[in-house]
Amino acid sequence: MTISKKLHLLIFSVLLGLVILTGISVYQIDRVNRAASYATVKTVPSILTIQDASDAAYSIRVALWKYIADADPAVRSSTEKAMSAAHVKVIEALNKYEKENIADKNDAELLRAARETFAVYEKQREIVMAVAAAGKIEEAMNSMLASQGAVDKMMNAFAEQKKYNEKLGKQGAETATATMQNANILAVLVSVIVALVVAITGLMLSRKIVRSLLEAVNVAKAVADGNLTMNIRVTSKDEIGQLMQAIDQMNSSLVAIVSDVRLSVNTITAASSGIASGNMNLSVRTEQQAGSLEETASAMEELTSTVKQNADNARQANELAVSASEVATEGGNVVSQVITTMDTINTSSRKIVDIISVIDGIAFQTNILALNAAVEAARAGEQGRGFAVVASEVRNLAQRSATAAKEIKTLIDDSVSTVENGSNLVAQAGATMEQVVTSVRRVTDIVGEISSASAEQSSGIEQVNQAITSMDQATQQNGALVEQAAAAAQSLRDQAQHLEKTVSVFKLDPERGSANGFAHAAAPTTPTAAIRKTTVDITPKPAPIQKNTAPKPALPKSSAQKDIAEKDGSGSWEEF
Repeated sequence: MTISKKLHLLIFSVLLGLVILTGISVYQIDRVNRAASYATVKTVPSILTIQDASDAAYSIRVALWKYIADADPAVRSSTEKAMSAAHVKVIEALNKYEKENIADKNDAELLRAARETFAVYEKQREIVMAVAAAGKIEEAMNSMLASQGAVDKMMNAFAEQKKYNEKLGKQGAETATATMQNANILAVLVSVIVALVVAITGLMLSRKIVRSLLEAVNVAKAVADGNLTMNIRVTSKDEIGQLMQAIDQMNSSLVAIVSDVRLSVNTITAASSGIASGNMNLSVRTEQQAGSLEETASAMEELTSTVKQNADNARQANELAVSASEVATEGGNVVSQVITTMDTINTSSRKIVDIISVIDGIAFQTNILALNAAVEAARAGEQGRGFAVVASEVRNLAQRSATAAKEIKTLIDDSVSTVENGSNLVAQAGATMEQVVTSVRRVTDIVGEISSASAEQSSGIEQVNQAITSMDQATQQNGALVEQAAAAAQSLRDQAQHLEKTVSVFKLDPERGSANGFAHAAAPTTPTAAIRKTTVDITPKPAPIQKNTAPKPALPKSSAQKDIAEKDGSGSWEEF
């Protein structure tokens, strides 16, 4: 059971004891209240009711004496009424007592006796009243004296009823006192039992918690002192047991960590020696690479000047090609304009041919009209001779016009044919010029691409030159870093020795140590295999080298670098 559950159980026990004590107290207080309140609730009302009945019965006795002594009818009538009212009052009081104030069977028996004595007295009263009403005063007085025994029995019955109620009231007070005493004793007894249970349970729980905590403290102190050979046993499943289990897991983790640290110290020591040896080789390689970079830099400078000259030539050729392209374009435009002009001339020539055809048609019609006029003039004879002469002249003119029109038409047809041939030749010349313009543009584009490529090559070679310069600077800085790395390797060796001394404080169990890392001690720990791939930030840092997207030519390995790579026995150092 966990400590929290035990504490909950203890608290529950306390609460349960309080609940039991409270319940007993409430029950006893209720009993005391009922016993103490019996006198006021039952006894006093019962006595008062019996007293009312007794007083009413006695008033009947007094009124009967008055009834005998005074023979006045009016007085007797009022006396009869008073006795009747007193009789009703006695009956009501007895009925009320029977209904509300009966305590037990004995009380009921006493009430029955009081009723019987009152009934006997009432019968004798009626007899006395009858004798007195008959005028027999002396006989009535004798009957009155004779009924004194019944009156005494009745009054004694009422008195016994009151005494019994007083006795019940006294018993209620005594019961309340006894109940109060019992309640006090029981409350004290329950309180003592609850206190003992809580105290015993609390002491047992606190002793167990303190003992477990002291054991945990001792184990923690031993671990703090470096003793990791303790065998921690967990005997409980409560919070203390969980704490001990956590301490045991911590102890096991510390054993594993210390074992790994010791193995790592050995590995670091061997690795630092390997780093020192590698730094020496790296220093030689760095010097050789610096010489190679100088030669490469001079070669790249010569290549840069050559590429720049090619770029200038390509730029000039590009400018000439652009000019030729512009001239060819202008020639193409002029040829296009000539073609348009020739088309216009051809169209005009065709219109002239059409007009001459119209003129030829008019001359033909005029000739026919002149011929008709001549025929009509011949018919007219002498009167139409002059008209015939005119018609003949008109006919001659029409024939001459037709001849001229035919000659002009022939010339125009020849001109149209010549213009068409010229238009075809001009069209062919225009197509040729377009081809020339297209070829010149292609040449211009190619020369432009050559110029752009030359510029890019020049830029790329400049970037390569800058990269080689940066590599030269980085190589020089690497020389300084190699010296710093040698110093760092020595410092790493010193720190490893210090760490070994620090870890030697912990005492390990050989059996547990072999399970947590000593079993790996036989594994090969060569310098290169022991070095973990980590990034070490050593200041001062070299200047950052600008990364270029242009392709860089691969540099061939120098013979000196190849010799060093073959002589390096580790085989794990990459060529710088």
